[in-house]
Amino acid sequence: MSCDIILHTCCAPCAGGCVERLLGEGKRIILYYSNDNLCDRMEYDLRLKSVELLAQHYSIELETDPYDNASWMCDICGLEDEPERGRRCSKCFLHSLSKTAKFAEKYHVPYTTSLTVSPYKSSETIFSIGRELGNFAEYNFKKQNGYLNSTRIARELGFYRQSFCGCSMSKRKD
Repeated sequence: MSCDIILHTCCAPCAGGCVERLLGEGKRIILYYSNDNLCDRMEYDLRLKSVELLAQHYSIELETDPYDNASWMCDICGLEDEPERGRRCSKCFLHSLSKTAKFAEKYHVPYTTSLTVSPYKSSETIFSIGRELGNFAEYNFKKQNGYLNSTRIARELGFYRQSFCGCSMSKRKD
């Protein structure tokens, strides 16, 4: 399939509004599910199931990056005790976006990420990393009610909605 843009997809609840916006702009999208940061295979699979539903609902291609938490742990080594939104998160973004940039090279198209829809993620930090890597399309999906649209789509389509970013350090202690 040819496409206009690769959308790094962290989870379906975030990606839904991003997909609607990109499709609304006439873009042909490939979803790239890459989540080495997830705390375990069960969490990875739960999120993937909803991403598969998202791709099916919008009839768009989905490519899945094999789960490799060990490589992510190596990349964030020494930052495990950092607070949320700190240096560990920046390294995590770099890890995911590097893999997405490499994947996008195969199609000779730009890439972007659903991470920017989250009110808990700094779009400017993500943009800075994307600029460093190159060929990054800066979409601040928070704009134009992006987060509200994403949560609406997640409810309507019955996506699994997690309560943490996914890494073991961010998991809430109940």
